[in-house]
Amino acid sequence: MSSQLAKDQLGEMCVVCGQSKFKGIHLYTSFICTECEKSIISTDTSDPQYKYYIKQLKKINTPEIYS
Repeated sequence: MSSQLAKDQLGEMCVVCGQSKFKGIHLYTSFICTECEKSIISTDTSDPQYKYYIKQLKKINTPEIYS
């Protein structure tokens, strides 16, 4: 199965919530679903949830290791 066909049928894994979704944005090499994107944008920096988003978004800087 081609990777594009798999994305169309299964969606993509969101780097923040870890769920497979169909709509969202690509940031560098990662996918962020629309729901998480909206939550990140509307979360105040003093909210405890903000630290969770920062932790999850740090995964984007971690390069994937291919063997």
